[in-house]
Amino acid sequence: MQLRALRPFRSLRLVFPRHAAAIVLLCVLALNVVMRGIVPALSHVDSDFPSYFTAARIVADGGSSERLYDTAWFQEQMRRYRIGKPSAGKFAPLPPPTALLLLPLASLQPLEALRVVTVVSTLCLLASIVGLAAILEWSAIDAALLVLLSGSAVLSALRLGQPYILVSTSCILAYYAYLRNRPWLAGAGFGLFTPLKYFPVIFLGYFAFRRRWRVVAGGALVIAAVTLASIAILGWQVHARFLASVLGNHLIARIDMQDPFAASFQSFDTLFRRLFVFDATANPRPVLDAPLLQVTGVLLTKGALAAVALVTLRRLAIRRAAQATAPSLGLLGIASMLLAPATATYHQVLLWLPVGLLSAFLLRERAHACAAFLLGTYTLIGFFPYRLAAPFAGRGALTLLAFPRLLLLLAMFLGCVRCLWKLADTPSAARAEVRA
Repeated sequence: MQLRALRPFRSLRLVFPRHAAAIVLLCVLALNVVMRGIVPALSHVDSDFPSYFTAARIVADGGSSERLYDTAWFQEQMRRYRIGKPSAGKFAPLPPPTALLLLPLASLQPLEALRVVTVVSTLCLLASIVGLAAILEWSAIDAALLVLLSGSAVLSALRLGQPYILVSTSCILAYYAYLRNRPWLAGAGFGLFTPLKYFPVIFLGYFAFRRRWRVVAGGALVIAAVTLASIAILGWQVHARFLASVLGNHLIARIDMQDPFAASFQSFDTLFRRLFVFDATANPRPVLDAPLLQVTGVLLTKGALAAVALVTLRRLAIRRAAQATAPSLGLLGIASMLLAPATATYHQVLLWLPVGLLSAFLLRERAHACAAFLLGTYTLIGFFPYRLAAPFAGRGALTLLAFPRLLLLLAMFLGCVRCLWKLADTPSAARAEVRA
């Protein structure tokens, strides 16, 4: 029994270095987070956070919350409150409940509020490490390496005051609750931030697919509670405007005050727009001026990815039912990043749980090469020098080189699908017999 418990740790040595080397690497990564993420956030207010904080201040002061998506008015409120750079501020495309996120801190000065958020995010980062170590049966060092190897994702989330570390921690703790046979609590954890950031809904969708109805019910109740509280506090009008004009544009990567051709979004929507939509100023050198190809390309690509993911989930559910949940949730987490209309660097902290679940599963199945490829690709996403790729945007077919994160995610997804199909074809009992 003791020997079996040690197997995951022995397998992990093939991926992460051990002892002194691991500690040195961890210290370097931790110092990088402190100096380039935490210290800047404690010292000054950067972009992004002012928009979150201004919305909370408007609500706290009883302002016209129905005008949150009126960008000119919103920027005027930023000037009145002296928060950030008003010319860069906007509330769209954030869902209305996001205005409530910083409401408890609305009485503070902006830098003081950011410092509180930074402390909370740092504590959540530590909680994620502890949670992943427990879920994956890894050492704390290995779990910490997994988290910190997300690199620039952690730095930007901290520096910009983004709430994605909280969202990722909530998903990790929710899955831990699921493993501890607390389905209602697990659902609540997955549902808590869903009205603000849509990512966790993919997990609830999977539990519905597997008919884990208590998890789904727990998530639905919390989502309903947060949504109703938002309507009660902010009013229906702002929610109606979000549904009528903001959400649709967000889903096709047309965001207020953002270049629709920006490669920084790293999505298939912007890639195909760059390749097939002409714009005299923003995109004068597409491969073809064929807007219909842009729409068709996005639909076919995302449809194919979704179909591959669903077939893989079904295959796992049929052939490896007892072990299917962890790798399925991992694959869905990666797929959601590929299907998103726009992603930023800090969104990659949401991969902590998916990559961890897939890595642990692959190591247990002795698929060491697949695990190494997954973790290597994940690390490359975290530390890729994206500034070197930016000049290729808008240069015809070379535009593909301006989307390295999207291509790396695609390689990660396809590599995991290929490996999971192979493992699904080999029953776990047979593999155990071969190993014995």
